[in-house]
Amino acid sequence: MVAVQLAWLHGDTPFPPTCLALGPETDAPGLLAAGGDLSPARLVDAYRHGIFPWYGEGQPLLWWSTDPRMVLPAAEFKLSRSLRKTLQRFLCTPGCEFRFDGDTPAVIAACAGAPREGQDGTWIVPEMVAAYVRLHRLGIVHSVETWVDGQLVGGLYGVNLGRMFYGESMFARRTDASKLALAALVAFCRVEGIALIDCQQQTRHLASLGARAIPREAFEAHLRVAVAQAAPRHWAYDSSSWKSLDLRLDEPAADNPP
Repeated sequence: MVAVQLAWLHGDTPFPPTCLALGPETDAPGLLAAGGDLSPARLVDAYRHGIFPWYGEGQPLLWWSTDPRMVLPAAEFKLSRSLRKTLQRFLCTPGCEFRFDGDTPAVIAACAGAPREGQDGTWIVPEMVAAYVRLHRLGIVHSVETWVDGQLVGGLYGVNLGRMFYGESMFARRTDASKLALAALVAFCRVEGIALIDCQQQTRHLASLGARAIPREAFEAHLRVAVAQAAPRHWAYDSSSWKSLDLRLDEPAADNPP
């Protein structure tokens, strides 16, 4: 174990350079700072620099900048044959629909309550829920949702700055419901020129969908260009975006939607 001095944030204290984040030889690789608050200004500043909050109940507010960084290039999204069929069935089944920002607070709450493999609790503590709902009201946090017969069955949410989307969390109450939401997000990103979706942490699940790790330096170089651009004017579902995934929408409806 390597002894380190962690930076503590107070008031308007700026974040330290991300190169000072703890390294792989420590117990918390990527940990950059502690303290501060979850105000909109602090959060936007964090995301602009590739920094994100992640902590649990009973812990201080912790800020991270991982290296390498897991990202999903929109152009490299892997739409498997089985997921493509599931998506086509969903699109052709009455009562099944995608919504953007239909009920973002409900999506965030569902993500907070979703069980996670290998985790006893959630990092989406009540303070985090309130902070991201505030950002949603400011037009910075968005959700992509799957609905069946008027019921929210899956979705994801994240932060949008310029032409960059930072994925935060997803949930599913039916098989593949969150994957379908991710496919809808990717289609939107391809149309809107959002090249990268930040995934923060490395997982085999994300890798199976096309995500890969890139050096923090490369991630931050992309951010400097992407966040300086104008954000999409409208976050709304448009069925024509499926053309970006070469998806056929003329399949017959399925009897059992996902």
